[in-house]
Amino acid sequence: MTTPPESMRLDKWLWCARFYKTRSLAVDEIGRGRVTVNGQATKAARELRVGDTVALRQGPVARTVVVRALSGMRGPAPVAQLLYEETADSIAAREQAAQARRLAPEPADALRDGRPTKRDRRNIDQLRGGWGDRWSASLDDDASGKS
Repeated sequence: MTTPPESMRLDKWLWCARFYKTRSLAVDEIGRGRVTVNGQATKAARELRVGDTVALRQGPVARTVVVRALSGMRGPAPVAQLLYEETADSIAAREQAAQARRLAPEPADALRDGRPTKRDRRNIDQLRGGWGDRWSASLDDDASGKS
């Protein structure tokens, strides 16, 4: 059995800890500034050590974790969860965000009536002033220079 490394690349650790499905996705997220180490923006090749604090985003979910172990290979999810420990503040914020999403109104409720029918569209146009208020491409006698 090999000894765990003292440090490893950030992108590889994020992949091994199963935060991202591929290393290239981890590199993209790091490049977009969605991953910080010890409060500082970083690059994918940054050497990560045990005890570092990593703040990252997975879609709408923000997480802050403390590195507990390093692994040279990607393993099953239960083993990957042993590589980090999520902070109490991060867990509370994640649960609060999940609760807010559950209580948020359904986006489809705004579309109760659906799209306007042809009759509805005519009524809307009539209320807005109809075609007379719209710009027209027709030539006016004054604009053509005829008197």
